[in-house]
Amino acid sequence: MINRRDALTRVSLILGGTIIGAEAFLTGCKPAAPALSTIEFTDNNVSFLDEVGETILPTTESSPGAKAAGIGAFMRTMVTDCYEAEDQKIFLEGIGQLNEEAKTKGGKDFILLSDEDKKDLLISLDTAAKVHEEGKAAGARSHYFTMMKQLTLWGYFSSEVGATQALRYVETPGRYDGCAPYEKGQKAWAL
Repeated sequence: MINRRDALTRVSLILGGTIIGAEAFLTGCKPAAPALSTIEFTDNNVSFLDEVGETILPTTESSPGAKAAGIGAFMRTMVTDCYEAEDQKIFLEGIGQLNEEAKTKGGKDFILLSDEDKKDLLISLDTAAKVHEEGKAAGARSHYFTMMKQLTLWGYFSSEVGATQALRYVETPGRYDGCAPYEKGQKAWAL
């Protein structure tokens, strides 16, 4: 059975680095910041995050999307239980900023945009987040979209839906086979 540290390390490698809030997840403890009680996610926030997650990992013919994995609720839990107060604030403000970007670029709330417009908006935010991450000083906070994207990927591929329908999954694999045959188009193995 895989432990938390190994699972987080593998997901981190998939995401290309570190995961915000990982330390609290690994230790199983909540940060001691008193601001935690003031951070509140509404049902609208969770629905909004479901839409963002579904745009990042949409439903396909071969697997359900992030919304089917309950990605909005996952993000709420991870942000409130594992993020430091300052990162929580950035994340929650990011929901409003993302929606304002949608209104500026598309003329309406993010949830009301067409799938193509949602995708285009998130691609532009991803580019801006990458520039932010590359140029930030040591110890500076991450861009809100980096947090949303990391949590979407982590939550989806560690969910039952992601591990069993988007990836290949064997509950008890038995022996390790480092030279298992691979055919182009096969799904990757769940961790």
